[in-house]
Amino acid sequence: MPEGPYETGQEAPFDAATGEMHTLLDTAEQLETATEQALPLKPGYREMRMVIYLLRSHLAGRLVTSAALAAASGMAFATAMRGINDMWKRGLIVKRARTATGRSFSLHPSAELLAQWQDYAERLREVLSANVVLDDGEDSAKDNAPIVQRPFKVVPPPAVLETKLDLGKNIRFLVHADPTFTAMNALRKQFEMIFGVEIRSRALSIDRLRAEVIENGRQEKSRYDIVACDLPWFGEMAHRGLLLPLDDLIEAAALDLSDFLPQALASTRYLDVQYGVPIMTTAEILVYRADLFAAAGIAPPTTTAETLVAARALHRPEVGVSGIAWNGGRGTPIGHTFIMILGAFGQAVVNLRRRPDGYDAQNVQGEELRPTFLTDAARETAEYLSELIDYSPPNILDMAWYDRAVTYAQGKAACAYSHSLLASLSELNETSPAYRRSGYLPHPVGPKGWPIVPLGGYALAIPANIDPARADHVWVALQSLTSPSAAKLYATNGSLAFPRFSVSADPEVRAMSPMIGAVDDMARRGLLQMWPRPPIPEISDIIAIAGEEIHDMLSGDKSAKQALGNAQNRVDTLMRSHGHY
Repeated sequence: MPEGPYETGQEAPFDAATGEMHTLLDTAEQLETATEQALPLKPGYREMRMVIYLLRSHLAGRLVTSAALAAASGMAFATAMRGINDMWKRGLIVKRARTATGRSFSLHPSAELLAQWQDYAERLREVLSANVVLDDGEDSAKDNAPIVQRPFKVVPPPAVLETKLDLGKNIRFLVHADPTFTAMNALRKQFEMIFGVEIRSRALSIDRLRAEVIENGRQEKSRYDIVACDLPWFGEMAHRGLLLPLDDLIEAAALDLSDFLPQALASTRYLDVQYGVPIMTTAEILVYRADLFAAAGIAPPTTTAETLVAARALHRPEVGVSGIAWNGGRGTPIGHTFIMILGAFGQAVVNLRRRPDGYDAQNVQGEELRPTFLTDAARETAEYLSELIDYSPPNILDMAWYDRAVTYAQGKAACAYSHSLLASLSELNETSPAYRRSGYLPHPVGPKGWPIVPLGGYALAIPANIDPARADHVWVALQSLTSPSAAKLYATNGSLAFPRFSVSADPEVRAMSPMIGAVDDMARRGLLQMWPRPPIPEISDIIAIAGEEIHDMLSGDKSAKQALGNAQNRVDTLMRSHGHY
């Protein structure tokens, strides 16, 4: 027989079609290997089709019946049912009763299957990135790159509870109207499927939320199963006896608290008792337009003096751009601004005991509760805010949290004191002038201060007057809502503020915004601190008093000396009336 175009032992000449075929064969082989290694599936039952259908339905919040899953498999009904039963026995499927008789079931992917699928998805990405299946026509050195594991674990989606919550028709939430709880509401169907009951929620602004939590605590039985509390409120709410202590529930559930930001957890304790579990944390940072600073040859500011210089240089009201935006609105907004910036000047708002890393906000009593509005740091803070006004938007004394973030995102401010919670307005919006052009810094420091990042956020709590028969089931729901899997869901639905290290380290989450890595780095350096807003019972009143007096000063109705003196006297009277000293 005549020999072919090349002799045995010689390589065939390369052509594009042959090369592409080899690549496809290599990819198919690697995908098969990845499937075998990551997913415990059996051949013959088309289990991959059933897994994909289950996962798609789970992510969409749709219930799956045995008949629907059998149909999705493409096999004969009897064969498919044997396959479904086998997957259930192997722990890949959760069967949950749909009716009280227990004769009807819904099917869901188990937590084990969700974790295994996440591993498989990671291997799949690596296989595809190591080959030219998705080639853009250019040669690439990574075509034959080895598969390597990423340094951080990808958090899987949340699994359903194996038993529906025994809470009747619904579970009732009282929450704050912010991006995390907006994301939770958008995911309502999915959480209803996870819990097996309907969700009813009420969202309020910060001041109305606090008033409603207090009013609800006066009722014989709580109107809500779970309430969201601002982190500084926990001292007040626990002191009033409005929240259920969680220590026994945490111990019985063996809940691992080490994944939470320590300062967030500390904010939800009062007198060494845990009353809440953080669901969202936000860092009060200075966000700045890196492109505008670079074009003007201005270095990112690390001190308040440098911040004033930068704001002055970049203030261009003639083209609608202010130097800096911040919370200047009367009451709670400017009250928060004052005490947080006071922290960057090295002073807590009450006479907390000093520690190497700041102040002790956990064990506060007696003279440690005296206000500090008459200190040099308080005077310097007031003077700094007065100077900032000249380089701020015209409506600065009406501006609150959302307003300042929108102003920055719309390109109307060169920098802003803002919460990481609202960074999504620019970080997830490609039309924003600040999109991928922002830098993130701790609070610029005063002459005797040091870098800090004041910690804010919310935690979920159970009202003390909840029906005792509901408490254990509500605790199960609270754990699910504050899990890493739930936090990642909130992140992928618009909230960039989460209290868990595992979520911040998730490569899929970190890829959403450079802000996430920046804040995570600040947290790991110990810059996130709760003491600027210590969770003492009177903190809300102190913020309100500061918010009135400092606003009067900035409006020109009072001098700095008058405003700070009034604030000192009012808070001192408050503390004395409560018998603190």
